[in-house]
Amino acid sequence: MPIKATDVKRGQALIYNGQLNVVIGTEHVKPGKGPAYVQAKMKNVETGTIKVNRLNSSDKLEDVNIDRRVMSYLYDGSGQGKGPFVFMDSETYDQVEIDSESIPSEQSQWLKESLEVTVMMYDSRCLGVDLPPSVELEITDTIAQPKGATATNQLKEATVETGARVRVPPFIEVGQVVKINTENGDYLGKA
Repeated sequence: MPIKATDVKRGQALIYNGQLNVVIGTEHVKPGKGPAYVQAKMKNVETGTIKVNRLNSSDKLEDVNIDRRVMSYLYDGSGQGKGPFVFMDSETYDQVEIDSESIPSEQSQWLKESLEVTVMMYDSRCLGVDLPPSVELEITDTIAQPKGATATNQLKEATVETGARVRVPPFIEVGQVVKINTENGDYLGKA
């Protein structure tokens, strides 16, 4: 079904230049001179390349219907965060292995056991994973706050249970659970 370039959204699958692409991000641009356009960052499913494409507002693109399934993360097959990552379908209890090419390290670092994610499938092939906006993770390693230190806006390094490194306020200690933004890794608060 054809859609207008102005209606393109993040996470949507499209046929662009004859190949299947997934939209990673969009930006509507209205320059001072000339017509408005949409700048869409797309990942080519076949080649894995990511490219920013300029689409005129009047362009029509072919929308592809993709299957979105809610799945629970079970474990990492390698045990080292390199995949394949094993998920279980919440309805059929089927287990699916997804390789590290479909789940980049920017996303896999937030995967924790029994985390519910949305897996995008097309022709029984995984296109990618939509993580929840935030995850709650336990701090496993950080330096202690010095005695007598006053509250400051300085952040310190910490390691969470998945092995990811995050920046947290100085009052956060080992064993505490914090809320982390999955898009950029920012600390959002205590859980």
